[in-house]
Amino acid sequence: MNQRDLRSGTGGQSLGMDPVHRALLRSHRLELSGQLLVSDSIVPLLLQEEVLTECQAEHIEAQPSSRRRCLALLDLLPARGPRAFDCFMRSLEDFSWVRDKLLLELQAGPGPGAPEVRLPDLVLQKVPSDLVLSRLASRLGSEWEAVLMGLGLSSEDLFRCRSDHPISTHGAVLAGLVQWRRRGGKTSTVQTLLRGLQDSGVHPSVLEDVLL
Repeated sequence: MNQRDLRSGTGGQSLGMDPVHRALLRSHRLELSGQLLVSDSIVPLLLQEEVLTECQAEHIEAQPSSRRRCLALLDLLPARGPRAFDCFMRSLEDFSWVRDKLLLELQAGPGPGAPEVRLPDLVLQKVPSDLVLSRLASRLGSEWEAVLMGLGLSSEDLFRCRSDHPISTHGAVLAGLVQWRRRGGKTSTVQTLLRGLQDSGVHPSVLEDVLL
């Protein structure tokens, strides 16, 4: 099953998560992945509330570590409709300190100088490897087309990527990223990629995650 099938599921949600809620989860992505154990109560409640499908729950549980299971859940939630965030908050009963922190930040609103991920200059100047691009392709959600166009690909390029990989969103995204790297050569650095992600509204922690 491809990434689009996982995100939408059978009878998938017609509306996405509120952008404010999506940004909040993205900004705390790495922190949440180190604190939450999603298998015991979080995934079962989201499955019960039909935020997740059985296929998506199985995909999450199949991940090799607790951290990866949490990251898989956070990848899926933004596409699971406007109820997903509230249900996720209710599922954090056993992690009340995490829930309270998120709700307090939500009430306070975004600060003028929200912290951003800072990668070492040595990493920023590198050309990303096939492995990094593949990991990034698996993390990008519905923003992937905007990201690739922001990196310089045309609508024709995107059409070709989709046509070459009709049943694999991951394959289409990876093909686009590889094409961007090939065209830019040595100028296709992690720094350029990071700028493209930020311009498309993707939190920089997504890139930090794939570089770990």
